[in-house]
Parts: sequence; structure tokens; C-alpha cells
Amino acid sequence: MDRGYIDFGRLHAFTLSLAFFVVRAKQNVLLERRYSHPVDKSTGVRSDQTVVLATIGSASAYPDTLRRVSYFDAVIDNRLVFPTNNFTLPALTIAQIYKQRWQVELFFRWIKMHLRIKAFYGTSENAVKTQIWIAVSVYVLVAIVRKRLGIEASLYQILQILNLTLFEKTPILRALQTSDYNNDLGDICNQLTLFDL
Repeated sequence: MDRGYIDFGRLHAFTLSLAFFVVRAKQNVLLERRYSHPVDKSTGVRSDQTVVLATIGSASAYPDTLRRVSYFDAVIDNRLVFPTNNFTLPALTIAQIYKQRWQVELFFRWIKMHLRIKAFYGTSENAVKTQIWIAVSVYVLVAIVRKRLGIEASLYQILQILNLTLFEKTPILRALQTSDYNNDLGDICNQLTLFDL
């Protein structure tokens, strides 16, 4: 999770549920070091420490020990600090998990942009999940059709065509064929011209 989602009470609930987390630390989070573990600094990892929260409010919300992994990202020229409750994975893996978080956010952004779910037909958790899975399945099926048939149109264009021709008795290959509309208009010899061009 990113810095904006740090809530130590909720993070402690994750720990009690036997789930692990990797969070980017805010600059004002005070952590007190208990132990330091050896690291290979050539990988970008600067430190791997066992820590506890130093402020009273945070320590009462999360009383257990945490692991603090400090990592220098040469691409963005920035030092990042990751508190986590996972003490078994290597420190470099903890940093890579956080980096992959961005791919998850991009996936959800993609869902919002491409699936265009305007409204949910049900409000229960099962209804929402079912509608999202159906939308993702349709999108994947259209991607498979596009690849297998070698269609040059984008997935968005194909979905728009299928949306317009849903209840027509047009074969799918004919509906998805590209046509050159300029050449079609050029064949009509008695067509009046609107402008003298």
C-alpha cells in the first residue's frame, strides 16, 4: 500500500488475520530499531531492521514488532522505506512487492477506463464481483477473437461494433470487416456535391 493508506489499527488487523502487508512509510512515522540484519547493498537494499513504533498512539494501535526495509531506487533517485510484518521474505523481495503495487493500480485504472461499468445491477458483494468478472471475461474473449481472426481494429472499436450489432443477424466477420468509406462514396456517380472542392 502507498503512504496514504497507513492506519496502524487496520494493519494490526491484517497481522491478526495472518496476512502480510508492505507499506511505504510516511516521513513522520517514528520507528525505533531493535535489531539490524545484514544486507547486500549492491541490490539497492540499504538496511533491514526489526523495529517497533515509537509514538504512544501508533504503538497502542500496533503493539507488535515490524520489519523496516530501506531501499534506494536508482531509477527515480529516491530512498524508500517499507514497514512490513513479513519477516521471512528477503529484503529485496519486499522492495519488489511494493514496486509491483503500481501494476495492480494500473490494472484497476484499466478496469475503470475499458470495462465502463456504469451501474451495478445488484449491491451485494457477490453481485458486484459477478458483474466485474463478466465484464472482464467479455473483454478477454473479444481480445482472443481479435487475435485469432487478425482484426486490425482496436478492442474498443470491436466492442463498439458488437454493441451496435448485438441484435442484428449480421455474421460477426462481416460486422468486423474494415471498409473504406471514401471509396464507397466515390462509386456513386450521381451523388450531388455539397461543396465545390
